[in-house]
Amino acid sequence: METIVSALLVFVSTSIDYLVVLTILFASQGKEGLKSIYAGQYLGTGLLVLISLIAAYFLNFIPQDWIIGLLGLIPLGLGIRAIFVDEDIDEEDIEGKITGKGSKILAFTSLTVAMGGDNLGIYIPYFIGKNLIEISLSLVIFALGIFILCKLSKSLASIPTIEDVVEKYEKIVVPVVFIGLGFYILIENGTINYFISLITS
Repeated sequence: METIVSALLVFVSTSIDYLVVLTILFASQGKEGLKSIYAGQYLGTGLLVLISLIAAYFLNFIPQDWIIGLLGLIPLGLGIRAIFVDEDIDEEDIEGKITGKGSKILAFTSLTVAMGGDNLGIYIPYFIGKNLIEISLSLVIFALGIFILCKLSKSLASIPTIEDVVEKYEKIVVPVVFIGLGFYILIENGTINYFISLITS
């Protein structure tokens, strides 16, 4: 149950900005672009997860857990940054990236990877220490999450003012979850206790 909840929190916090982008894409692409959008989202997210799993595998060989816990500073920093830095999504810029020549699937995949670069800072510390069953369960949650995210975005595409609502709640959800995840990683790996013991010894 803990794995399911944590996987849901990680997916939601890293994908809420996709909700805005996907809503724009579904509104602008029409029915002919549906399969390409779905494929691009799965391929792009899959690539980010694969990179994270490879990095997490090698980081597992670090002998002391408290060092691994330092990775918690990444989502913590991203959460604090999200509070103070307002990054508006440029609709024209997004549409420009996917209206050029070439494969639509490749364009959507590239867009997903480009927007999800920061997600590596969340995925890598999240997957460290996870066993095969926990990783598999997390991947299932991610796969279902992508499907629901796309379905929801497609439905929202018909509502003109929904983008403003999503952006409003994104500014609340993302910092809270990222900061919470950062502290969780620091505490779970004994990093905070390690530094407290150094100070008090």
